[in-house]
Formats: sequence, C-alpha cells, structure tokens
Amino acid sequence: MIDTLLHILLVFTMPPLLLGVIGKTKALFAGRVGAPFLQPYYDIIRLMRKGCVFSDTTTWIFRAGPVITLAATACASFLVPLGKHPAPLSFDGDMILFAYLFALGRFFTTIAALDTGSSFEGMGAAREASFSCLAEPTLFFALITLTRLSGTMSLTPMLLHLSSSVWVGTGAALLLMLAGLYVVLLVENSRIPFDDPNTHLELTMIHEVMVLDHSGPYFGCILYGAALKLFVLGAFFVGLALPGSSGDTFADWGIFIAAILLLAVSVGVVESVMARLRLIRVPQLLVAAMILAAFSLVLVVR
Repeated sequence: MIDTLLHILLVFTMPPLLLGVIGKTKALFAGRVGAPFLQPYYDIIRLMRKGCVFSDTTTWIFRAGPVITLAATACASFLVPLGKHPAPLSFDGDMILFAYLFALGRFFTTIAALDTGSSFEGMGAAREASFSCLAEPTLFFALITLTRLSGTMSLTPMLLHLSSSVWVGTGAALLLMLAGLYVVLLVENSRIPFDDPNTHLELTMIHEVMVLDHSGPYFGCILYGAALKLFVLGAFFVGLALPGSSGDTFADWGIFIAAILLLAVSVGVVESVMARLRLIRVPQLLVAAMILAAFSLVLVVR
C-alpha cells in the first residue's frame, strides 16, 4: 500500500523537477546561475491562474487536445513500475496499452494543432507525425526483446525480471536497447538534438509550434503533460538500466529518485554539448536507433 502511495506521490509531484534539473544543468554549462529548480512549478501555477484566449476558428477539439493528452500520459504512468516496485496497474498485454496511450496523446495534440487552421501548426503536426513513425518501432523492438527475456507481456514482471544475472547473460543486447531507447526518450520529449523547447523560430520547431495558440490552464496542462511524459519514459529507461533490487523498500525508492535525476542531468549535458540536428538528419538518427533495438532482439533470439 505504501509503495502505491509513493508511486502516486512521485508521479504527480516530481515531473516538473526534472525540467528544473535540465535547465539548471544547461545554465551550469553556460556559466550562469540559471532559474531555480522549482521554476517549472511556478510557471505551471502561474498559467493555471490565467484566463484563456481562443481563436474563432477552433472547435472543441482544440480544447480537448491538452486534457486528453495529459490524461493519457497519467494513465501510462500507472503502468510503469518505479523503484523496482510493482506498478499500481498491471495486466497481461499492458505494454501495448502503454505504447498506444502515448500514441493517443500525440494524435489529439496533432489534431488540436490542425484545428487552428494555421499553416505553421500544420507544418509542426506533419513533422511530429513523421518522426513518431520512426521512433515507435524502436519502442516496440525493445518491448518485444523484453517479452522474449521475461516471457510476459506485462511491464511490471518484464522490468522486475531484469536482475544482475540477466544483465550478465544478455548485457550486450540490453546496452543496444538502452542506446536506442535514449534516442527515443529525447525525440519523444522534443529535446535537443531533435527539437528545442525554448526556440521561437516557427520554421525550425516541431512540437512547440503545435502548441503556440494554447494559453492559460490549457497551456499549463501541456507543460505539465510534457514533464510527466519525460518522467514516465525516464522511469521506463531507469527500470531497464538498474539491475535488480537492493532488498530494502526505501533504499529502492531512493535509488530510483537519484537515477531519474541523474538521467535529467544527462539530458541537460546532451543539450549543452550538442547542437540541433538539421531536419534531414533527424530521420537518419531515428533509423539508427531502430537498428540498434532490432539488433538487441536478434541477439536475444539467436
């Protein structure tokens, strides 16, 4: 019971902190003090207090997009085990639901962008759909590989099965899978080198250009949903990377929190040392990630 409560507490309170850690890391590399760690919380609260402005051309789809995307991501967060503890929701085949909840959120974000009738937002929606078509196979190759290793299609036994002995036997395959999933983590969360959440150049934006017309609480839902998506995919990545359990419940929670904060620092480091890729290079890197994940499957089934 206490593990379920801690799971819910972390899911609803920790995601914006990851954005604060990424921002602080980038500021450190740039020689600046940077915004406080809690700045994303302040931004979301400020947006929730503001009013909304809607274009006359938009319909209910524009209003429903951010809410449905946030709800889908929140549902996905209850399917992933955190800190080597079982997830609150677990059933055979939940890995398929996990993948398609993100697809559902992306679909509503895309049609909400198209609902504005803006050519810029339509351009961003087209890019988002194109790149997600290349990122999803990597995730599914990873899930199939984990199914082969654990003999189950449920995320909880799948991730809890990864002990140190499994790592010793299939370490090469798991490392290839982690490399592919790290690329997926960056592209799904619109981070550099694929996208820049801080850019204001419409012609170069992907995800951010789709949400330009949102304001007030709806934009707050988008910011919180983006942080939650980073947290959920980061938890999935950490669950793969950490072999086994320490045997102590609270130590496992502490290790998980430290690991996901370290993952946020690594994202900040990548954004500090790399420039954005040219758009024509993005598909090449996504295909490379897919090949890495496919090789991991080949190594497991051979």
